[in-house]
Amino acid sequence: MPFIQHVETADAPYRVTQQETVEVVRELFGDSFPDIDRLLKVFGNGQIESRFLAAPLSWFQQNHDFEEKNQLYIKQALTLGSEAVTRCLQETNTSKEEIDAFFFISSSGMATPTIDARIMNELNFPSHIKRIPIWGLGCAGGASALSRAHEYLLAYPSAKVLVLCLELCSLTFQPNDRSKSNLIGTSLFADGAACVLMTGEKIKHKNTRPRTIDTMSTLMPHSEDVMGWDIKNEGFHVIFSRDIPAIIEEWLKPNVTAFLKKLDKSPADINHFVAHPGGKKVLQAYERALGFSEEKTEPAREVLAVQGNMSSPTVLYVLKKIMEKKPSYGENGIVTALGPGFSSELVWLEWGE
Repeated sequence: MPFIQHVETADAPYRVTQQETVEVVRELFGDSFPDIDRLLKVFGNGQIESRFLAAPLSWFQQNHDFEEKNQLYIKQALTLGSEAVTRCLQETNTSKEEIDAFFFISSSGMATPTIDARIMNELNFPSHIKRIPIWGLGCAGGASALSRAHEYLLAYPSAKVLVLCLELCSLTFQPNDRSKSNLIGTSLFADGAACVLMTGEKIKHKNTRPRTIDTMSTLMPHSEDVMGWDIKNEGFHVIFSRDIPAIIEEWLKPNVTAFLKKLDKSPADINHFVAHPGGKKVLQAYERALGFSEEKTEPAREVLAVQGNMSSPTVLYVLKKIMEKKPSYGENGIVTALGPGFSSELVWLEWGE
């Protein structure tokens, strides 16, 4: 089975505290919401303490058209993505010539050619690497990327692949959108990148690493209005259903149960819960749905507190944190993330050599 050799992350350049964000939002939205102080409690109740953004807070206090936002997305994505890829290769002593395929995941900006091609040019990658850019997976993108790379490496067990998840969600901020979805998105969204090196089972290595054993993708029929983007002249407008926590509780558990049954496993076999921390309520819904304690979701909570919700890279930040604790041989984990569609992606991990 394929191995996850390493996860490397790269933070956006501007760190802001949640309180600093609150003051900017109060200034921008105060005249539109008579109950602004009540609404701003979502910033304090979400367990987010800080976030990293692609632009300073002063940038968000001005109007920017779609073209300007997207140009900044391309510029910052190239910088941040190149940094994450370079670190990942350096930390694993892997040369660019050893890479067979490059999976690129993003949903917060547009570029053709895609950002992976620009990074390959920036870093002088060999020209025959297979490029596999995937757009539109949203918060499910990190887990989905591991799944698609897993399937590629089953077919090519001697291959090495890079998986880069990169989002600049803050650049989708709409200062003139007075919807509560926009306000909630502003309280959660952040920017970041995570790069993963995965290898086929024929690649020799010495240390214990997580192996991807199996995956499961699930689409909820006719649920396009649960989560996603509404693309208008000004750019991306966030879609968030208030029912997301309830959907997680009612819909995720049967998915996980079916996946575990397929693997002949039970929730008791899950040593490490690698969950995308969409927000405080999402993590609480995971706990109620799966019968987990807060201890099981602690790695995800730690990432949420420091990084916020970066969409697709976030679950890989959680995976990196868990891998740094060096789980023992034979321990198991499950990667889970939910995204637009409405969709679920699950990956079963086993630590081995």
